[in-house]
Amino acid sequence: MTFLVRWLIAFVLLTATWNPTQWNFVRWVMDNGTANLPVSVLIGLILVIGYVIYLRATLRSIGPFGMALVAAVFLALLWVLYDWGVLSAGNSVINQWLAIIVASLVLGIGLSWSIFRRRISGQADVDDVDEA
Repeated sequence: MTFLVRWLIAFVLLTATWNPTQWNFVRWVMDNGTANLPVSVLIGLILVIGYVIYLRATLRSIGPFGMALVAAVFLALLWVLYDWGVLSAGNSVINQWLAIIVASLVLGIGLSWSIFRRRISGQADVDDVDEA
């Protein structure tokens, strides 16, 4: 259950920032950014905080190589689905949503990896040790 919550928050963060519909931060700022500059800055900073939390935790947990590996697994899965004819490369809206889903899965897995590894191995991670 905890992975699902972390993944959904990553998905909401990414889709709030940008998605193929008209309901996203990037499009809203492009249309109304100067008229609502204080609100644009506030929402932008909140989104940046979300990205810092997710990216920092993901980079500390699985690192850049792990992020690339997780993304490669999901992209290979999409390649198989395209090859089997389940997905079509011609629908750009679906492809954009799939890219958001893959990116959110990478962030969700990165944020949950330490918890998952501790459960399967019984070993806790200690990143910061206070040597007094």
